[in-house]
Formats: sequence, structure tokens, C-alpha cells
Amino acid sequence: MPKTTRRDFVVSAAVASAAFGLDGWLSLPAPAAARHKHDARHKRQARHTQQAQHPKTPDPPLGYVRYTVGEAEVTALYDGIWEKAHDPAYFSNASIEETKQALAAGGFTTDFVTIPITVFVVKLKGKIILCDAGGGDQVQAFNPQSVFVSGKMIRHLKEAGIDPMGIETVLVSHFHPDHIFGLLGKNTDAPVFPMAEIIVPAAEYKFWTDPSVIGRLPEGRRALAQRIQAVVSMWKNVLPVGGEDEVVSGIRFLSAPGHTPGHTAFHLSSGNEQLMFSNDTVYVPALCAAHPGWHGVFDQDAALAEASRRKLIDRVIADRMLICGTHFPWSGLGTIAKDGAGYAVAVRTA
Repeated sequence: MPKTTRRDFVVSAAVASAAFGLDGWLSLPAPAAARHKHDARHKRQARHTQQAQHPKTPDPPLGYVRYTVGEAEVTALYDGIWEKAHDPAYFSNASIEETKQALAAGGFTTDFVTIPITVFVVKLKGKIILCDAGGGDQVQAFNPQSVFVSGKMIRHLKEAGIDPMGIETVLVSHFHPDHIFGLLGKNTDAPVFPMAEIIVPAAEYKFWTDPSVIGRLPEGRRALAQRIQAVVSMWKNVLPVGGEDEVVSGIRFLSAPGHTPGHTAFHLSSGNEQLMFSNDTVYVPALCAAHPGWHGVFDQDAALAEASRRKLIDRVIADRMLICGTHFPWSGLGTIAKDGAGYAVAVRTA
């Protein structure tokens, strides 16, 4: 991997006010310096969302879980939860009733879709690596029946005895807000990990920073591309990496496109043990692992996402790896096996 010099990570308040968002689904509240630019509609939405942030799902008793994979120490950090209201558009080829049936079969409430957010830290060979960064208490669900709470990762990082200033490398799987907003201080936009090098998939970086992509995207996705182009150029210490290189000792990028064009999994290998960070390749296992052919609205290319999902899961099973995921049930780590036409994830309890 080419070496790069660490440089300051600076994002202005004005730029961050238009930061990454899933337009129409999720958004970032404007920082103080730019809040006056928001129109009345955004203000009403923000107030309504703030009043709704009371999840029914309790936090885990301990916000971190530590385990080993070979010589690597992996710490799972609870960042928050999205209690997503049912929506007929969630899957293009599965109804709300089918979604509820799948949730019930997995032992989950059918009142909403439970989507936890877990962030992972790896300590290996003297390095401390953060795998994605959570939502930073800056992602909002404007559907009045949904709740989105995030930003608990830093508190749990400290409780686990890990100094945030000791994070040397951040691996980013893709540019959705529940994976990257944790890099920015709320309202201040100050770098949360100022000493860290930010390593991103080159395909993801290239796609979203190409000016011509805006005109090629569906209208509902264009604002996302515009925001990415406004922000990424300000990240002075970002290193795009192509292919499936070893990005830090013991961890390789693994291409898993479809959720986004450059969505990437992380493959950890240490000694005789392996762990696949599936990130959003296998989100909400009760739904898209049990039913890998369901095409979700948050997958930019649903057919490609399905192909990536099946390929990744089959590799994990064939190589007898552990698997973890950002939106797996807490603590996010488990095993996966074939189960009829789909797959079943057995998650380790904390």
C-alpha cells in the first residue's frame, strides 16, 4: 500500500452543513454556523425528530464487548439504534407482512425493524484501527414513527479503555451517514480523530466525487452526490485504496459493491483465525441473510448487492470464518450457516 503523510483533517461548518445524507430518508442537522440557512420545513422536521428520540429498545448493560481473533483484539462498541417504521418501499420484492414474518421468525419485535449500530476497533501488531465511525448523534429519521439514535460510540470507546486520540487509522466501508458522521464533532465539525489516516475504497471515492455522476443518478440520489463532492475534497488525510489490498497489517479490503458502488468489507486474518467485517453487505440478518434475494431500498444496485451478499457469505462459510456486521444484533459478532434457501446468523451474546 502506498505510504501517505498524515495531514490535518478539516471540514468547515459551512461545508458540513451539506454533508453526506440519504436524501429523503436521513439527514444531518445543520451546525450552528449554518443553521440559519435551513428553511422552515427543515426546522420543523428537526424539532419533530428531536422530540421522537426515545427508543423502546434498551441499551446493552455494557456498551462494549472485547474478544480475540488470533492475536488481534477486537472491541465492539454500541453506537445506537434505528427503530425503523415499516414501509412498503423497504424491499421491492417483499411486503410489510413478509418483513414482519421474517422478524418474528428471528425472534424480533414486529412493531418496527430493529437496526442496531455497532462500531469495531481492532488492535493488532501495535496498531489501533477503527472500522467505520457510527452516526455521531447527527443522523435523523424524519418519519415520525421511526427513531434514530447514535453517537454513543465515543463514550463506550473510553469505557473500554481506548483513548480516541490513539486511533491511528480509520477504515471506511462506504459513505452512508451512519458509518461516517462519527468522524465529525456535532455542531463544531471538529475532527473526532485528528491524528488518524482515513482509508477509503477507491471505487467509492471515484464514483461519488465524479462531477458527471450527478446527472446520471436518480433525482432522489443527486443531493447525496453533491454533498459528498462538497466534503470529500476537504479531507486532507484521506487515502483511497483500490483493489483488495492489505490496507493495514492483517486487514484487507474486500470489494462488495451494490449497497453503494464501492461498498467494501474488511477481512481480518491473524494466525489460523479469520473475521469478516461484512459492514452493510449483510444488514439486518433476520431479513437479508434469511432472505438474501430481497432487494432493499438502501441498496443502490440491488441485484449487484444480492450477488455480493451471496458471494461474501459463501466465502465466510467455506473458510469457516467468524462474521460481524454494523447492523447485526448486539454484540455484532457471530457465525453464519446455510439455512434452507437462505442463511442463519448465530450472534454471540455479550
